[in-house]
Amino acid sequence: MYKRNETRVVKVGNLALGGNNPILIQSMTNTKTKDVESTIKQIKALEELGCDIIRVAVLDKEDAYSISKIKNGINIPLVADIHFDPELALIAINEGVDKIRLNPGNIRNEDKIKEIVNECKKRHIPIRIGVNSGSLPKGFELNKENMVLAAKEHIDILESLDFHDIVLSIKASNIDLAYDAYMKAAEVFSYPLHIGITEAGTDFKGLITSSIGISRILNENIGNTIRVSLSASPILEVKAAKDILRELHLKDNLPTLTSCPTCGRTQIDLIPIAKEIEEYLYKVNKNIHVAVMGCVVNGPGEAREADLGIAGGKGEALIFKKGLIVRKIKEDEIIPELKKEIDLF
Repeated sequence: MYKRNETRVVKVGNLALGGNNPILIQSMTNTKTKDVESTIKQIKALEELGCDIIRVAVLDKEDAYSISKIKNGINIPLVADIHFDPELALIAINEGVDKIRLNPGNIRNEDKIKEIVNECKKRHIPIRIGVNSGSLPKGFELNKENMVLAAKEHIDILESLDFHDIVLSIKASNIDLAYDAYMKAAEVFSYPLHIGITEAGTDFKGLITSSIGISRILNENIGNTIRVSLSASPILEVKAAKDILRELHLKDNLPTLTSCPTCGRTQIDLIPIAKEIEEYLYKVNKNIHVAVMGCVVNGPGEAREADLGIAGGKGEALIFKKGLIVRKIKEDEIIPELKKEIDLF
């Protein structure tokens, strides 16, 4: 059980979000939603890596009417991301979507919001109120108080309609502002919080920014689901989210890789070996520690400390298992033999 800030529990499809339930990993497709085949293919790849909830952009009616087809091809809850046009939310709801994401900064028609809420209430579909620093309502100066106020205005409408299946995000691209806004939101609201640093950047800068920002918030025991937002493939978003949760000890059955930074002492081509083993481990649901080390200085020690490991020599390596040397192998055998040991562990 994970000690989190006390919140309501909201059902998203077959998953429980909030309370002391495990933190769920989210991502968003970058395919055109109306391209159902490509969208399902990408979602299935994300599922395989450990994505718990997936969101798709709904830009028009063709996107909205694709929801049921996509749902039929995937195994995780599906969220429709709606901006500007409330009619698209109503279509998505009717198509069987598991959750709706709305932005109070660009849907201001209260009658339409009431209609969406009533339909969600009938079908037990939660609504995520998504406040972003880049799309606050007109006239709102950018600060943590106004970000929370923008969320409160929308939440007040939902609560006035006796609707409480609410998830909230208060995202900013600035780490300090995001942290302050989430801290304030956790004081004001009892709803599950979707954590992320919006528009964090590319696969390099964005990973650094997101890791720092998301970890800082999660370390306050705040946050129930995370999305790492990158200008990159959603595949990388899910990998990064898993790594963050693993390093914070907030998710079980995730493997750990220790690998050598390499230097002039390294006598095997270690970097591609480490990368391939890392990629392989992303699809392994085991609490296993694997070490890929390149020389006799730190290699044997790190390999012994891991559940499985290799320590490289000149064109060869020793395989260690639970601290003991299992056998010596040639360099070209390292990847297949280590994968075999991982599968058997």
